[in-house]
Amino acid sequence: MSLLEFKSNLIGGGARANQFEVELTLPTIAKNSSEAGRKAKFLCKAASLPGSSLGVAQTFYRGRMLPLAGERQFAPWTISIYNDTDFAIYNSIESWMDQINNLQYNTGITNPGAYTTDMQVHQLGRNNETLKSYKFVGAFPVQLSPISLDMQQNDQIEEFQVQFVYAHYVTDFDSKSGVSVSINTPIGGITL
Repeated sequence: MSLLEFKSNLIGGGARANQFEVELTLPTIAKNSSEAGRKAKFLCKAASLPGSSLGVAQTFYRGRMLPLAGERQFAPWTISIYNDTDFAIYNSIESWMDQINNLQYNTGITNPGAYTTDMQVHQLGRNNETLKSYKFVGAFPVQLSPISLDMQQNDQIEEFQVQFVYAHYVTDFDSKSGVSVSINTPIGGITL
């Protein structure tokens, strides 16, 4: 394979890790949820496109193991955020978690519909177009990192991480058209 062949297969010059946008849609139970969501588009320093794995159901027959597809498992989603001096995003996440489980009284909202929300991450192209999107359905924060304070950290903006769990994610498999793909099989149609 030649360098020219490699270059011709690297569509758009390759996707860039620093071209992304995060949409945090905080529920109304979080303090200043709309302002925090607006700021997160600008102050989110790092995120990831999600991964998932399929479990394996091991079935045995006469001493031989037959692996069968098991249940899908979703890893938590973690983002890193720059902290500004009004702590807008940090306070919102902190108050959201406090509504789920109060710091002092160990009580909280029990209806998942009240404390979960959908969030999105978009892989952007060099011209700010959306190449791929993921929507995290039923997300809520489970970990808010500490913010390090240090007299020797000059010329640095504080950062913190938030880890979310979610029920599942939704994405488009056909990134060019943004529509579902339908496949006809001998046993019926499948829509991806």
